[in-house]
Amino acid sequence: MEQETKRILIIGGGYGGLKVALGLQRQYQGNAKITLISKHDYHYQTTLLHKVAIGTLSARKARIYYRKILNPQKVEFIKDKIKKLCPKENKVIGNGGEYSYDYLIIGLGFKPDNFGISGVDQYTYKLSSLNAALKLTKNIENKFKEFVHTKNPKDLQVIVCGTGFTGIEFTAELATQLDELCLICGIDRKIPKITCIGRSKHILPVFNENLVQTAESKLEALGVEILSSATIKEIQEGKVIVEKEGQTQEIYGNTIIWSAGVKGSDIVENSEIPNKKGRIKVNAKLQCEDFPNIYVVGDCAVVASKDAIHAPTAQLSAQMGDYIAELLCAKLENKAFDKIFKFNHRGTVCSIGHTDGVGIVYHKNVKGEMAAFMKNTIENKWLYSIGGMDMVLKKGQFRYRTSN
Repeated sequence: MEQETKRILIIGGGYGGLKVALGLQRQYQGNAKITLISKHDYHYQTTLLHKVAIGTLSARKARIYYRKILNPQKVEFIKDKIKKLCPKENKVIGNGGEYSYDYLIIGLGFKPDNFGISGVDQYTYKLSSLNAALKLTKNIENKFKEFVHTKNPKDLQVIVCGTGFTGIEFTAELATQLDELCLICGIDRKIPKITCIGRSKHILPVFNENLVQTAESKLEALGVEILSSATIKEIQEGKVIVEKEGQTQEIYGNTIIWSAGVKGSDIVENSEIPNKKGRIKVNAKLQCEDFPNIYVVGDCAVVASKDAIHAPTAQLSAQMGDYIAELLCAKLENKAFDKIFKFNHRGTVCSIGHTDGVGIVYHKNVKGEMAAFMKNTIENKWLYSIGGMDMVLKKGQFRYRTSN
C-alpha cells in the first residue's frame, strides 16, 4: 500500500519556524506536504528592530520575503493570521480557513508583557514587530521636525522602560544619533533627554560586572540618565511613575518605550495546550508532552537543561529550528532519532550604537569596535544560513564605522 502523505504545518516564520522550513527544504527528499504559515509575507531580524526604530536601518533592507527563499515545490507558503489552535482535532484555524496537520510546529513568537501595569498598553511604544518599529520611527522624526513649532521640551524627552538588551540597544542607537538629529532640525543639543528605567541594580543583568560597568559608562558618556532599582508603578500620558527606595518619582517625556519583558503568543495562551503566559513546557526533543505530534520553537517554548531555563533568544530559536528539521526528516523517513536538543551558547553581543558594544563571544569579553564587528558578523551569519552569500551581500551589516 502507498504510504499516506504526511502533513507538516509550521505556524510562525520567525527564527525558529523559518529554520524548520529551510532545514526540511534542504534535507528532506520525500513527498510530505510541508506548509509554512505567517501573518506577514516577510521575515525580519528582531535583533535589528532598534535600528529600524531610529531610522538607521531601512524597512526595505529589513524585510526578507519568504517566497524569495522558499522553494514552492518543497515548502508551500501561506500568508494568514492564526486565530486558534485545536490540538485535539489536529488542526489550526486562521482568517483564511482551517489547516489540518499530522505534525505541528509552533513558532508564533512573543508579545510584550505589561505585567498588569496600568497605562502600558495605552501610552507606550513597543519594539515587538517591524510595523511597531516603523511607527516609533515616524513618531521620533515628527517630534524633532515639529519642535520648531511646538517648542515643547517634553516632545524631545524619551523614556525607555527596561534595561535588558532591547531597551539598551534602542537607547544607545538613539543617543548616538541625537547630535545629527539636533543639527538637522536646528535644536539645541542640551534639550533632548533620554532616561532608562530598570528594576535591576544594573543594566544588562545577563552580563558580568566588568561588561555592565563598561556599558553604563558608555551610555552615561552619551548623555543617557540611568535609573536603576526602580519599580514602575503606572504609566500616564507623558509620564512614568516609579518607586525607588520607598520614594515616588515622576519621569516626564512624550515618547515612552516599553521593553520591560515579553511573554509567549496570545494564541498559545488562550489554547487548551497547557502553558504559562503563552509558553509551552517541552521535553528534551522540544515536544509538547500532552500532544506528542506538536513541537515548539522560539519564544513559545520553555526549554531547560541542567535545571537552568534558557532565556528566549534568536540564537536559541535558530538552533531549535535546525534540530526540529533534523528530527522530522528522520521521523518522515522512519529512521530512529535518539539525539536530544542541546543548546550551544556561542555568545551574546549588545550593540551601543553602530560602532560600539559589549558582549561575550565564546566565553571571552569583547568591547568597543570589536564588539560592534562581532554583532554584525552574528547578523550576517544568520543571513548566510537562510539565503547564502547573495543574501548577505543584499541585506548584510558590513559597516562597523558610522557613515555620518
